[in-house]
Amino acid sequence: MIQVLWHGRGGQGAFTAARLLGAAYAQKKNGFALSFPSFGPERRGAPIRAFTKLDDRPIGNRSEILQADYSIYLDDTLFSQAALSEIKTGGKILLNTKHPVFDNKVITIDGDTIAKEILGLPITNTIMLGALSAVFNEIEIEEIAQAIRENMPKKLWDKNIAAVKAAREAVR
Repeated sequence: MIQVLWHGRGGQGAFTAARLLGAAYAQKKNGFALSFPSFGPERRGAPIRAFTKLDDRPIGNRSEILQADYSIYLDDTLFSQAALSEIKTGGKILLNTKHPVFDNKVITIDGDTIAKEILGLPITNTIMLGALSAVFNEIEIEEIAQAIRENMPKKLWDKNIAAVKAAREAVR
């Protein structure tokens, strides 16, 4: 089972990204996904976590992820060196930041700038989903695009698909 842990703040779309990843993966033959959020008081800006579990058989385990294959930070203020303990051996952290991080387990991307250029807003959920697609070989751009078309309003399709593609290229 592949486990992805999403960190963000209320309003940044971490749970939406977790759901889109699950929807994209579920398009595969024998692709099963489970996505769910974990947050305290429901307010914009509060730290939240979301989870995506992906497997080739039905997923019955609905517990939170303690050690992930990929841990994704939509907001660098939530990141600390303690984050390294939440990934499995060989796991990766994808971090939205303008600042360099000198650790081979951490992949950085300036998602805010890409989001502002393409979306017109600093919302990085689909940016970070695109960044994940560059390092997680089990998901293709077209699967993500289809998930966007099935789960987002039509007026958001083109810009978010373009954001995914731009982030993928930025990480590659």
